Amino acid sequence: MLECHIPNFKSLKVDKLVFDYNGTLACDGKPISGVKEKLNQLAEKFDIYVLTADTFGTVENKLKNVEAEIIIIDSNDGSKSKQKFIQQLDSQTVIAVGNGNNDALMLDEAALGILVLGSEGASTKSLLSSNLLIKNINDVLDTILAPKRLVASLRE
Repeated sequence: MLECHIPNFKSLKVDKLVFDYNGTLACDGKPISGVKEKLNQLAEKFDIYVLTADTFGTVENKLKNVEAEIIIIDSNDGSKSKQKFIQQLDSQTVIAVGNGNNDALMLDEAALGILVLGSEGASTKSLLSSNLLIKNINDVLDTILAPKRLVASLRE
């Protein structure tokens, strides 16, 4: 669990992490180097969920040694499916991480929405729905592991 007070922003009490897969944790369907190890480290303190339409049909195999629940969503209505999933978890206990247009609603819904700007880019719509932009997924995971970074970036 992550508990921290961010002055003039909000107090977080988060025990769930929700990630988009392609473009966030993976590039071209392959997990980005270092991601699996850091997810397993975070799984000691958080429930971890990976939401994906599984564009490449490989997510189960690629993340087989990762302590995360994989949720396959409807590719025709991914935005609302992701938002609804966050709501079912209790939005205020979730950090959501994504990069695409279909991540905008979940980033807005979560207690903290983080947009990752990876090699596939990030959508402007999701940028405007997020609380924080971080340049790559490994830096996102490191920030969650060292939450004082959140205070430094988000306090007013």
